[in-house]
Amino acid sequence: MQILIYKWKSYNYRDIEETFLAMGHLVDVIEQKLESYDEDEAFERRLTGILQKKSYDFVFSVNYFAVVSEVCQRCRVKYLSWSCDNPLISMYHKSVFNECNYIFNFDKSNCLEFQGMGVQHMYYLPLAVDTDRLDALIDHADDLKLYQNEVAFVGSLYERNTYDKLKVVLPDYLKGYLEAVMQAQMSVSGGNIIEEMLTPDILEQLQQYFKLEKSENSFSDLGLIFSTTVLGLKIAAMQRKNGLIALSKRVPVTIYTNSNTKELLRVDYRGSVDYWTQMPKVFRMSRINLNFTIPNIKTGLPLRMWDIMGAGGFLMTNFQAELPELFEEDKDFVCFDGEEDLVQKTLYYLEHEKERQEIARNGYEKVKKLHSYQMRLQQMLDIVFNNTDPTSCRNKCL
Repeated sequence: MQILIYKWKSYNYRDIEETFLAMGHLVDVIEQKLESYDEDEAFERRLTGILQKKSYDFVFSVNYFAVVSEVCQRCRVKYLSWSCDNPLISMYHKSVFNECNYIFNFDKSNCLEFQGMGVQHMYYLPLAVDTDRLDALIDHADDLKLYQNEVAFVGSLYERNTYDKLKVVLPDYLKGYLEAVMQAQMSVSGGNIIEEMLTPDILEQLQQYFKLEKSENSFSDLGLIFSTTVLGLKIAAMQRKNGLIALSKRVPVTIYTNSNTKELLRVDYRGSVDYWTQMPKVFRMSRINLNFTIPNIKTGLPLRMWDIMGAGGFLMTNFQAELPELFEEDKDFVCFDGEEDLVQKTLYYLEHEKERQEIARNGYEKVKKLHSYQMRLQQMLDIVFNNTDPTSCRNKCL
């Protein structure tokens, strides 16, 4: 097949492109920063010209872009997208109903939401990992000792978030209510209660302090935008900071990030690491790798989980509803429920090396066998071009 990939800053593009090539497909790439995910006249003209000059079986992107869908609809070319973020505000757009779309969603709850709206070609497809690439990188590395850690976290602290800027202008009642909502969310493992707590009365008050900006073709609303871009990011900041501080009081903790770590006094700050050349070494060489899933991802498994297990690392994570469908707790990974549980389980697995190594090995073997990019992309193509039942493809993930 002849494939045109629209490339932006997502981490897993190279794995997807190289997998398509390894499967025998021909791939071209278009890369351009968009003025807007919904409308960009210069990009539309460029993409239209490319599609008119050359015949492609489909256009592909990681995450959904309304502007790409609209061009594909006009040019009568299939548009395949695979989400790695949730929720995608850009997907709450009238273009999502275009016949050209085949949207693959890594978060099952979000997938069901859009199916319930009547989106015809919306499918559940978890993320994946290329263990062969990671094995080759690690096997040929001569600097692995530089990445040894007892406990490590790779990721953002979201310390620069909209809520911290907004709270200074909020009235005491409204600020108190929102902070109670965030505390309640932090006590819920594997679920998201934020949107339902933003009642019509609360949203009406918020409109005075938070301006909702969206295009005329968008059907996202204040509740969705505020719960994700404001409260979701603030909750993630609190969870990550509190968890790392609690752990660092008991065990050595390392963080790799470009965030400000001034409040993490006991945490060893190592700067940021390159996704391709360094991060897998951190995951392999750290005895325990932490994952804190941002609350915006309601049920799905973020890319960090797949990358940790794919590198042969030991994964300790908060609970996500889709985990039991794909992996076995305490066999392939370990879950924690709150800060105290995180500390106690960390202490246990640092003291039980054989169990820790076995769990890391089981997680690696499972993703290698069942969750490769080649398997996922073949499932995608089978659904779109061979009319394969999506349920049968989904069962292959289990």
